[in-house]
Amino acid sequence: MKPRSAIKTDLFADEHHRKKIDSLVEIESHIDFAALAAEVDAKAPRPGSAQGGRPPYPTETMVRILVLKRLYNLSDEQMEYQLLDRMSYKRFCGLSNATNVPDRTTVWTFENRIGEAGAKALFDGVSAQLLKKGFIARGGQIIDATLVPAPKQHNRRGEKELIEQGAMPASWRPAKRRQKDLDATWTKKHGKSHFGYKLSINADKKYKIIRRIETDTASTHDSQHFDNVFDTSNTSRDVYADRGYPSEQREARLKENGFRNQIQRKGKRNKPLSECQQRRNTRIAKTRARGSSTCSGPSSRWAASCCAPSVRSGRTLR
Repeated sequence: MKPRSAIKTDLFADEHHRKKIDSLVEIESHIDFAALAAEVDAKAPRPGSAQGGRPPYPTETMVRILVLKRLYNLSDEQMEYQLLDRMSYKRFCGLSNATNVPDRTTVWTFENRIGEAGAKALFDGVSAQLLKKGFIARGGQIIDATLVPAPKQHNRRGEKELIEQGAMPASWRPAKRRQKDLDATWTKKHGKSHFGYKLSINADKKYKIIRRIETDTASTHDSQHFDNVFDTSNTSRDVYADRGYPSEQREARLKENGFRNQIQRKGKRNKPLSECQQRRNTRIAKTRARGSSTCSGPSSRWAASCCAPSVRSGRTLR
């Protein structure tokens, strides 16, 4: 007697498997990538190519690749490899039957081409499409900030003085200039020095969707971005933030506009927090931690692409 087996065959088995594991189909059902590509081309027009030269890849294809790269935190090299290896990525980017896929240099060039304006257009375009389809923020808002590291610069004292004056050393050749980041700054956090940029976000408490972003250099204090990322349209009145944001003026403004202040208290010199305030901070921290994980998670990787080019690739075009 032939042994029984749980394996069943079906001519359409591959299609059933694809529908089950391909979560990218869900993204396509909510986002119009053709419209996003048009917005990017409006902000950062495609450069003209010489007659007879290799034509560029469609902007929509490159936008889809950029989305995958940010969602899964892939390097340019890994993005090229995954496009060659994973059928789900090929289908998502419209490259299933293509004999060639964008290489790492093409991905890097596209990111630098669209720059901050193009990346911001992508983020705003996605937010606008979700809002149009009824995805409204209604779970309360969490405001948080994170540091986005940039490659540390090793400049001589004379070079630093010129950079602080807004100039560039004449001895730097074009190749060296492309490797230098003149926009990032230093800051200290928990006693450690960090070089790079700052990304502030407003995330929905329930769904952890980033609704607003603000980018700046690392030396900017977190609280300076509060008003820029604050979302008055969130239907919940709760506003969560850590101990870097409290101020009497801010608390009064939130109360005046009907919002519930869920910002952690901060002790002062010779005036430590009471046990009641400490319990309140602990209660808020359990919810606010969702903002911290969002700020450092996959959804923020897409938001971080709105920072300077050096944040995204470690190199700048100058």
